[in-house]
Amino acid sequence: MSVRRLAPDEVQPASFAFTPDNLAWAQKTIAKYPADRKASAVIPLLWRAQEQHAYWLPKAAIEYIADMLDMPYIRVFEVATFYTMFQLQPVGKKAHIQVCGTTPCMLRGAEALIKVCKSRIHHEPFHLSDDGNFSWEEVECAGACVNAPMVQVFSDTYEDLTPESLEWLIDAFGRGETPKPGPQNGRHGSEPEGGALTLRDLPFNAATPGGAALAEKPKAEAKSAPAEEGPSAAALAFAAQEEAEIKAKLATLAADATPEQKADAVGTRPAGLAAARTGAADKLQKIKGIGPVNEGKLHALGIFHFDQIAAWSREEIRWVGTYLSFPGRIDREEWTVQAKALAAGLPSVKE
Repeated sequence: MSVRRLAPDEVQPASFAFTPDNLAWAQKTIAKYPADRKASAVIPLLWRAQEQHAYWLPKAAIEYIADMLDMPYIRVFEVATFYTMFQLQPVGKKAHIQVCGTTPCMLRGAEALIKVCKSRIHHEPFHLSDDGNFSWEEVECAGACVNAPMVQVFSDTYEDLTPESLEWLIDAFGRGETPKPGPQNGRHGSEPEGGALTLRDLPFNAATPGGAALAEKPKAEAKSAPAEEGPSAAALAFAAQEEAEIKAKLATLAADATPEQKADAVGTRPAGLAAARTGAADKLQKIKGIGPVNEGKLHALGIFHFDQIAAWSREEIRWVGTYLSFPGRIDREEWTVQAKALAAGLPSVKE
């Protein structure tokens, strides 16, 4: 664990006190414990103080809670500095983004989310953006592995993210909005992408949250074709930015650079297969934007199946797009989104 220190004196408030409502809550919380064990309330009280004080803990709040619980200051300082959920430095006024970096989220694209934070907020964690509205950090498991990758913003979690949807979230918070928490890809919970695949005939108790909705969900809904609404404005803006950045980098290469050399300069080649599994390749032309020529080029790279495309990382998308001579197009046409749907057995948007 890295060393955690209090914020410098110049940003520390002179004093701290709970609001009347929070004070009443704190007293009720302390009363849950025996009189000689009231120190057990230290963590919930510190958390409530952090929520009250713009989501970070000043020195005055730590000492205030120590006095409430008759604890030595050093004991409360030990708790506040040990648990990383307590922020000891000022965080973004509009959003402090905690990116889960544990294995499931990393496998599902958390690294790309961190890159968005670095480019949009600050290249280092625990630093405020220029306007003071945003900050970010990488954290350990946030408990939503089945909806990976995900981030937490203050007390809410946002799941099933892509770089594009995280960009949209940042823009929304910047406008002063509070986006709806939870999955950001249309899922209602943690059912498989595309809808529930099991227990759809089970007579759920209507009193069970979500049970009635699951029981009434038509079977055909899970196999409905994706809505052909086209990419969002955020996705188009992101694709344009990617294209501009890639073209600027390619301009520094030699004029006779090969497609592979150009692609290697901006991304990472995805791992390919020696041959299609079971000898039968998926019909990649079902993806809107892939025709016979590009399907042949993808086969030459060892890309034969929808799940391969669905799993491309940001660096791999940049590589393939550049290799095929159309950087940004994969994002504009949402190849990976289409591939995930097709891999799950949903119809093509072309059908």
